[in-house]
Amino acid sequence: MPTITVKNIPTDVYELLKRSAAANRRSINSEIIIHIERGVRGRRVDAEALLLRARLLRQKTRRHRITDVEFQAAKTTGRP
Repeated sequence: MPTITVKNIPTDVYELLKRSAAANRRSINSEIIIHIERGVRGRRVDAEALLLRARLLRQKTRRHRITDVEFQAAKTTGRP
């Protein structure tokens, strides 16, 4: 199996990995592999569930029309 060496890991990230490994009863190496797999493979999306959520949201907001001017103002509110 291939080996990877990771250098210059920030101390706070290492501590988080260490705590996560302990909480999951894994070695730090195993914990790192789990995180790499999740990052590389991503998470699977249930397309039907996502579409259902979008349709439900669309139904909830159907009666709340917003103009382009209102939308732009909402986007920029509180931004420099």
